[in-house]
Amino acid sequence: MRILISISALAGLLFINACSVNKAKINDQLKKYFDAKNVDGCFTMFNNKDGSVMVYNMKMDTMRFTPASSFKIVNSLIALETGIAPNDSLVIPWDGIKRNRAEWNKNMNMREAFKTSNVPYYQEIARRIGADTMKRWIDSLGYGNQNISGQIDSFWLNNSLKISPDEQLGLMKRLYFDQLPFRKSTMETVRNMMIQEENTLYKLSYKTGWGFDEQKNNIGWVVGYIEENRHVYFFVTLIKSPEPTIDMAKVRMDITKDILKELGFFLGKM
Repeated sequence: MRILISISALAGLLFINACSVNKAKINDQLKKYFDAKNVDGCFTMFNNKDGSVMVYNMKMDTMRFTPASSFKIVNSLIALETGIAPNDSLVIPWDGIKRNRAEWNKNMNMREAFKTSNVPYYQEIARRIGADTMKRWIDSLGYGNQNISGQIDSFWLNNSLKISPDEQLGLMKRLYFDQLPFRKSTMETVRNMMIQEENTLYKLSYKTGWGFDEQKNNIGWVVGYIEENRHVYFFVTLIKSPEPTIDMAKVRMDITKDILKELGFFLGKM
């Protein structure tokens, strides 16, 4: 298992965020999309073509929140790199407990579990990785506050581990360009699992997340990138709402796609 990395590699990876918020262009015009859904939030994008950063709501962009299921990106990378999962076809049998998400109630491989954001599957993955190995990798990545205290199968859900949108953006950039301390094949596998839409105009890749902070606010994520006209743009949407009946799955994607449309994406011209 590849757990240890060189000191030089570690030094280059201690700080995961790739973008300087001090140089970011503030775009307050995006506020209307969050207001339309009665939620608070932020959006940040890194344009790899010219190195520019655009942010709506800088304050939230640099605050840390529970990663919720967006942590499945890193959970998958560690499982694949250490051999806990030989590949993305690893099947974990259903434990027989019926859950509200009916699609989780069956045997499932990693690709399916990633797409359906299957929490029990990835909780079992974390248990198999173990606390010591998980901690080494979280530290080597410099992931958020690097706190995995509590149960090994819930630290990314219970507000122990936290990460900012800016740090998530840096993670996406490093994953895309094979700059994380994993084998290229490992990163390629996870990138392939992240692909959600692909056609002749664009390719959209992301992972979502939905959790709760200490005040029981809904925390929603869309973390990924869009490739268009041979250029890549990394983005993160974060949503915060106290509304207990919010349809977060819909709201987070509506806001993300509305913003991407406003910025000119989906037409193959960016």
